[in-house]
Amino acid sequence: MDTFCKKYGYAPDKEAIDRSLGVIAGNLENVISADVLRECFALMDVTTLHTEDTVASVSRLVDKVNALQRDYPQYPLPASICVFPNFAATVAARRADPRVHVTAVSSCFPSAQSFLEVKVRECELAVEGGADEIDIVLALNSFLAGDYETASREIREMKAAIDRKAAEAGRTVVLKVILETGLLVTPENIAEASFLAMEAGADFIKTSTGKVSVNATPMAAFVMCECIRAYHAETGRMVGFKAAGGISNAMDAVCYYSIVSSVLGKEWLNSRYFRFGVSRLANALMSAIEQKTVSVF
Repeated sequence: MDTFCKKYGYAPDKEAIDRSLGVIAGNLENVISADVLRECFALMDVTTLHTEDTVASVSRLVDKVNALQRDYPQYPLPASICVFPNFAATVAARRADPRVHVTAVSSCFPSAQSFLEVKVRECELAVEGGADEIDIVLALNSFLAGDYETASREIREMKAAIDRKAAEAGRTVVLKVILETGLLVTPENIAEASFLAMEAGADFIKTSTGKVSVNATPMAAFVMCECIRAYHAETGRMVGFKAAGGISNAMDAVCYYSIVSSVLGKEWLNSRYFRFGVSRLANALMSAIEQKTVSVF
């Protein structure tokens, strides 16, 4: 069977990747600055994905984002607030600035283990609730069994449903596909999943749900960014990258920022093409910038 990697002329070179990551790690102290950390702040999907989430707790998070421009006018707004799909309407109604997008995880997040019809309907309901962005999960049950066609078809059907519902409302909705790279394990699997998701219509590819033992890693990020570069070279379409899961301090953020900068270039260093999925990073970035402990979120 011809692989996506063969189609796009890409083969992950682990030794070369390790060397590149070593150079990046050795240069982080030269990259980190208040300006770069503020750039990273603007790339955040501020996230709450807890079993105990309620309308009240989600509303409190939205209120904290709403208060940022008043209390910290020197900071940019985060890119979005990311919640379970049943809270999309809560965020949409309560946010003070529509530049802060509503992101809803969908497709039976985090496992994606359900009927395709259920996943599609959940995406539709999230868009109807006001979601500007939908994060779905690659069907690992199909992908790991080698059934790439079914895994691709699921993405295509959810993409079509999202686009249809968005068009009915006179707007567009971004689709991010979570690869769950910690369960894909090998660079080859990560690369194949990256190309599959992009071909199926992903606007972003995302590392992880944050709900498994291994989430975002620099190696996975580097491979995904190399695939985005190869896909762009072949098709001319720019696909975004989202790092999520376990990114909790300023140096983590600067590491992923440096990977995107190194592999993809400055064109990708904006919220249209680069995101962080975060629950703890916001306070860490603010603390690093302010040089004191900040606990806003």
